[in-house]
Amino acid sequence: MTKANSAVDVWMQHPTPFFMSQPMFDSLRRWMGMDGPPREIPLEITLQAMDGGGVEKGLICAWHGPQGPIINNDEVASWVARYPDRLTGIAAVNLTRPMEAVREVRRCVRELGFKGLRIVQWLWNLPPNNRYYYPLFAECVELNIPVCLQVGHTGPLCPSEPGRPIPYIDEIALDFPELVVVGGHIGYPWTQEMIAVATKHPNVYIDTSAYKAKRFPPELVAYMKGNGKKKVMFGTNYPMMTPGMALEGLEGLGFEEAVQDLFLSSNARRVFRL
Repeated sequence: MTKANSAVDVWMQHPTPFFMSQPMFDSLRRWMGMDGPPREIPLEITLQAMDGGGVEKGLICAWHGPQGPIINNDEVASWVARYPDRLTGIAAVNLTRPMEAVREVRRCVRELGFKGLRIVQWLWNLPPNNRYYYPLFAECVELNIPVCLQVGHTGPLCPSEPGRPIPYIDEIALDFPELVVVGGHIGYPWTQEMIAVATKHPNVYIDTSAYKAKRFPPELVAYMKGNGKKKVMFGTNYPMMTPGMALEGLEGLGFEEAVQDLFLSSNARRVFRL
């Protein structure tokens, strides 16, 4: 088993009041039992949640949608600066301003030390084979960082179509074979499609954010035990789910020690060059 406090959470965000108050997260707030307006949550609460699930390193992301930054990159950088041994930044940019976006992701990596770019497709209602993504994909290759996308249906009440693994993830992996793509949220209800795409393309990976281990689809568990043992990474989508909640049922999946270590830590450290 991976030793305590050595896991890596590849998808998390610190729940600022502005982030949590977005109307698109009404369903998330109901799920979390939040009745009133969100309050300011100290960053230390997020660190405590990580400690509670044995997470040593969290990849904490910015968010950007058509309305502008929801969590901006400099805000994320300030959190990383406070806890550089525990947090690593993942950038977000304005998808529809390609050159501005390319320059910003370049700044985030070269000046702020970020380790990836996250684009949440349902925010834009644009699938990742749309022309707006392609300059960013090329820059990610040049910077040697992964692009983190969402796969599967959406929790917020937004269209799920942009999260389909086939054709979209398949097509961008064909167009950019050097691009490292991490598909977050398993891909359900298209889990088998996501597994097929990750199997087909050497640089396509899956993260399990937003799902408890006890809810992993059987086909994903079988893939993790077989030829997908180096292809799947642990994530929570905190604050939707704490690491402790996300790991519920992990011991019951029957993973060998080496497979569990790859899932919880080693795959992420390799893919994100931590």
